[in-house]
This record gives sequence, structure tokens and C-alpha cells, in this order.
Amino acid sequence: MKGYMYILKCANDAYYTGSTKYLELRLKQHQSGEGANFTRKYLPVELVYYEKYDRIDYAFYREKQVQGWGRKKKEALIAGNVDELHELAMCKNGTAHFGSSVHFDSAQ
Repeated sequence: MKGYMYILKCANDAYYTGSTKYLELRLKQHQSGEGANFTRKYLPVELVYYEKYDRIDYAFYREKQVQGWGRKKKEALIAGNVDELHELAMCKNGTAHFGSSVHFDSAQ
């Protein structure tokens, strides 16, 4: 079963990160106020980014990872700015490791 990790921009300018098997349906739920409590408070929402995975558990894992990021790092991901994303991901002690090459799809 395929899955998606997605980022919405809410009316209050905050980002909401989620995961789902059915992206179009989930977006409609968010827009109609049937989504998460957070997005319900800050309608309308706009899909600004998503990634597609072969398995929903991979999408869920990625959701949890991105939820822990700060705004600048999320915005670098959304913009597809790989250099800035790598810079923001670097450890302060210089031990960061970039072992994988991943391609992401932007919703823009």
C-alpha cells in the first residue's frame, strides 16, 4: 500500500505535517474541517509539499521526522533547496552524515 507524507500551509502561516494513504481525500478532509484539530482552527489550508512512498509506514516515519524540524528546515525542503537543507541538517560538532540520495516531489 502506498503512502504520502505531506505539508500543509495553514491560514495562520503555520505548517502542518501529516501522512496518509489517500492524499486527495485527506486534503479534502482538511479543507472541510474534518481533518486534524490543528488545521480545523486555521482554515483554509494549502498543500505545499508531498513525498510518495511505497509503504504507509515509511510515510509515517518521515512525517515524524519532519514534524521535529524547525520552520527554516521545512521551508528549505518545500523550496527544494538541497544545499540549505543539508546545511541546516548538519550537526554542530561536524559529525553529520549524508548517506542517501532521495528525490522529493514538490506540490508547487
